[in-house]
Amino acid sequence: MKETYIIRLPNRAGVFLKVCEIVSLRGGSIARINYNNGIDMNTVFLEVEGSKETLSCIREELDANHYLAKRDGDLQVILVQMRIPDGVGTVMPVLRVISRHRVNISFVNYQHSDEQNQVVRMGLHIDSAEVVQQLLSELEEVCESEVLNYEVTDRSVDGSVFYATFANEIRDILGLEDKQTEQILIQSNRIMQMLDEDNRAYLKTFDYIRRFARFIRDHSGENFHARVTKTTPAEGLMLTAIEPPCGSSVYILEYENRLLFVDCGFACYRKEMLRLIHDLYPDFEKRRKEIVITHADIDHTGLLDLFDRVYLSQSCYDNFVNERNHVPNYREQNILHQPYCIISKIITGYRPPTPEHMEILGKRTSRKLLCRIGQFTFGKWTWYADEGMGGHVRGETVISCPELGIVFSGDIFVNIKQFTEDQRDFNLLAPYLMTSVEEDSGLAKQTRNLFMETFRGYTICPGHGPMLEHKE
Repeated sequence: MKETYIIRLPNRAGVFLKVCEIVSLRGGSIARINYNNGIDMNTVFLEVEGSKETLSCIREELDANHYLAKRDGDLQVILVQMRIPDGVGTVMPVLRVISRHRVNISFVNYQHSDEQNQVVRMGLHIDSAEVVQQLLSELEEVCESEVLNYEVTDRSVDGSVFYATFANEIRDILGLEDKQTEQILIQSNRIMQMLDEDNRAYLKTFDYIRRFARFIRDHSGENFHARVTKTTPAEGLMLTAIEPPCGSSVYILEYENRLLFVDCGFACYRKEMLRLIHDLYPDFEKRRKEIVITHADIDHTGLLDLFDRVYLSQSCYDNFVNERNHVPNYREQNILHQPYCIISKIITGYRPPTPEHMEILGKRTSRKLLCRIGQFTFGKWTWYADEGMGGHVRGETVISCPELGIVFSGDIFVNIKQFTEDQRDFNLLAPYLMTSVEEDSGLAKQTRNLFMETFRGYTICPGHGPMLEHKE
């Protein structure tokens, strides 16, 4: 097994050698090292392979030697922009305010010009939230000041404590526990390292993850706005589509007293979705509730525990069994996708579903791009399940009813052109952090082309985005 240690190195020679000696003497094998002093001059990520007992001993000894990074309270770095009158010594009052509050300066960007006011930007280390407002208030008395939102692109404004401030920010945005925060930090670093090796703009990793966390927070509660569309495919049958700001589209088929869902979105929006569903169906709890899932990605499966029966492919079932046994799921077995998947689970509060109410529709038995694996009935109609070869992800399943001319595509097809603004904004995050949302882009394209050809004339209910009439 493997464990990643976040090492905080004192500024003296030979320290990293001592860390490696501890790993070696305890029988561990170093699997990954990442250190970049352009981001954080004191932090090293060290992934070690060994037995459970070995890794535990290594952690204990590293901790005893004070090498393990500790959470730095409320440490943060703020980027302050000030307009200081041009002239000799005019910056001194600003420096006196900063010094009086014992705040360290990590970054300064200032260049003299002929303008009346000079613009100075400073990165300030602050270890107490109470200090921030007092400091800013006093700076305002000296000059025009404002706190800027900054993105890490080609430089860092907090080069000695970057990881600590990033971790604290993510923790505060989402209210995470320390272990969860550490995992996000470790997985963020893994993404950064992979992008760096691929000569891509790796520093954007942290901004994209920050955007992910903020997006989830900023679109919750009263700020959760979903597009809801209703249609009547046949007499007595109602189809409702719910498009949340992020996560899968959720479809609800209503016939008599029964409800059949197709996919169910992110776990983090449980309260918001239940509120919306109860508005649609006030007697929701009393109804017979079933769901069929198009694939096992967490943005489609966050609320499976709500249902009396869950229809799914054998591949999706096996995926959940892996998760319950603490084995990487099919998406996580792709090293390029694994860090983002782990981060997503933490940010969205995902928990693996239990198998009690699951009914396996079937499994692939041929090499066809779309292979019929089973069928089930809902209302007066038969619904067919066809599994793809895993271009998007293993277990991808198309659910169709030829009699009604309806097909649920999952992420084999997504209606990007008609995304809401929120959906477009969120859709930019995953491809960068995963390098691609597809397991096999070529195979995904072939499957999508076959899907569009096979279901011409159907109403397509895509994995994301609104329903689409796929005309002849």
